Amino acid sequence: MATLILSAVGTAIGGPIGGAIGAFAGQQIDQAIFAGGGTREGPKLKDLSITTSTYGAPISQHFGKMRVGGTIIWATDLVENSEKSGGGKGSPSTRNYSYTTSMAVALGSRPIAGIGRIWADGNLLRGASGDLKSPGQMRFYSGFGDQPVDPLLAAAIGAQCPAYRGCAYVVFEDLSLEDFGNRIPALTFEILDDASSISLADIVTTANQPITAQVALPELSGVSYEGGSLANVIGAIEQLYPIYTNSGAETLSIASGLETDSPVKTLPTQTATWKEPDTGSPDGLLSERDGEAKRGISALRYYDTARDYQPGIQRTAGPLERGAETVIEFPGSLSSQAASSLIDRASHTDRWAKQTIRYRLAELDPALVPGSVVNIPDRTGNWLLSSWEWRESGIELELKRLPPRMQSQSAGDAGAIPLPADQTVPPTHIRGFELPWDGYGDPARSSVYAAVSAQNDSWAGAALFVGTGTALSEVGTSGRVQSVMGVTDTDLPASHAIVIDRSAAVEVSLISEDMTFSNATPRELANGSNRLLLGEEIVQFCNAEMIAPSRWKLSGLLRGRGGTEHIAASGTEAGAQVTLLDGNLIALKPEDVANHTDIYAIGRGDSDPAASKIEAQGRSSQPLSPVHPRNTILSNGDFRFCWTRRARGAWGWPDTTDIPLNEERERYRVGVGDDDAEASWEVEIPEIQLTAAQLAAHTGKRIWVVQLGRFAQSARLDLGIVT
Repeated sequence: MATLILSAVGTAIGGPIGGAIGAFAGQQIDQAIFAGGGTREGPKLKDLSITTSTYGAPISQHFGKMRVGGTIIWATDLVENSEKSGGGKGSPSTRNYSYTTSMAVALGSRPIAGIGRIWADGNLLRGASGDLKSPGQMRFYSGFGDQPVDPLLAAAIGAQCPAYRGCAYVVFEDLSLEDFGNRIPALTFEILDDASSISLADIVTTANQPITAQVALPELSGVSYEGGSLANVIGAIEQLYPIYTNSGAETLSIASGLETDSPVKTLPTQTATWKEPDTGSPDGLLSERDGEAKRGISALRYYDTARDYQPGIQRTAGPLERGAETVIEFPGSLSSQAASSLIDRASHTDRWAKQTIRYRLAELDPALVPGSVVNIPDRTGNWLLSSWEWRESGIELELKRLPPRMQSQSAGDAGAIPLPADQTVPPTHIRGFELPWDGYGDPARSSVYAAVSAQNDSWAGAALFVGTGTALSEVGTSGRVQSVMGVTDTDLPASHAIVIDRSAAVEVSLISEDMTFSNATPRELANGSNRLLLGEEIVQFCNAEMIAPSRWKLSGLLRGRGGTEHIAASGTEAGAQVTLLDGNLIALKPEDVANHTDIYAIGRGDSDPAASKIEAQGRSSQPLSPVHPRNTILSNGDFRFCWTRRARGAWGWPDTTDIPLNEERERYRVGVGDDDAEASWEVEIPEIQLTAAQLAAHTGKRIWVVQLGRFAQSARLDLGIVT
């Protein structure tokens, strides 16, 4: 029968691989794996293969876009790195260990155009834009005949190091394993081919045999040939793309079994036989219909491109026939719409292909070959010639009914699935500053902080440094916690900074859409909520309204907090930096930043260190300025000036509590003059009495007072104008 004949022809023209193709074609003609054989399920879809290293295992060939594992062809041992942190002021020190590795991974045994994303333990290691999410370097080699030897492999292997031409591979150098539990993760790679579409001709060329295949696969995004019998790959494709074979003297031709717009040949009238036929019928035409209760094709499982190549399933929209359903397992990548169209067509074709006709002719037309589309006299529709055979009474054709063209197709849907976000590792933003002492701990210790942040969650923190030029000293790490940071879009007018100003508002643009503000009640403000370092002023706000992504309107402002009333009195122009003062700030050790004016941060997305001046240095040791100025002219013409003291560390001001001074002793300096004092006096109580003679030479000048602390003096409080 046809199986034996075509197997022999295949072996004759191409050896064992050709024999496999011939056997496959013969089996096809014999209906063992012919389109419409409802029991065929195809090769099982595997979970996404991961990178392995197995001696002797074949390296796959890939066509189009696929997600594959790979084969480790070279690797180093893990390299240990250690870092000591802590240990200052009697606190215990901690030594942290991290590991890196270098390795080469073969991706395919034919050249490919490039690679896209890389997944490590299911998360993105490399994004679509080519950025690595973990520290390290990666080099890609496409597998063409001119690719050079990788320098890392050459240094490790020596002069005998191959260039692996004909093999596409990647090299990772010093890849950090910190994000993967300090072990080599399971890697999968997105293979990218530059071909606009895939055809069966591309795939059969891997056999290096005289095979032609005029079969386009327009819906197919990608497929892999993992070695072994090429017939297995063709058989998987044939489930969705009906094909027919024809063996000639020197080649095997594979053609599409789908109806085309080419001319259809009408068969001559069938030939009757003069004796009892061994097959067929006496009049030369036998119509048959497969009446067995076979399973109808109902669904397709495939690798869905919209699901990061994870398995997806599409079901046919048509009615199911009797019997159990068949799910086609197709190990290729498709879009959901393509998969939906293909399963609808496969089910439609399967139903109609159960009609067959045996048709006898007196002589064979050379134009009639397997795969030809014909008409039968007095029969509707088109028929496909699947095979022919010489018999004593004539030439018997086997014809299969071609389905009518489908009028509509159902829409595909990939379904909802959580996929790892592909965000480029952003540059680091840093702001260093010193805040007023909050009243806790050592009053002589500076309160220096760094606010560190970035534009999205793929930022994994940064190392912090102080110093100048290239002489940088590490002072800690930020961790992944991000501070809320941005800039003002509007001016902040001057304010008396006494009570909450319900009408005052400022608009702020944050560096990330993920950052938010929240509302607070006046009681919550009194307990320290919603503190902002806006420019040099510390502000609190009651209301936060998002007016656009990453843009907020803050209103109900309480100004001049922490002794910054003098800054509130002059206002702040648009473009000032804004930082939320909360628990996400990084506290810096005063001894680490002493004698340094700048702080730096280096994260994974930084080609150069992010830098910031340490703002308001010395503010922690600065007393708060006095408040509530009062002046009186005495009966003898002298002037009496009074004020109320405040204490460093007292951000709040309870009405019933006397706040400790938090200085060695109470001292004030009273001066006259706008810039340098023309005259000044020191007192140790919050008042001073000056005679008219003492002030006579300073008419029209401003008189002010500052509190003198152990380390610095406060901002000025204006007491009045000398008249």
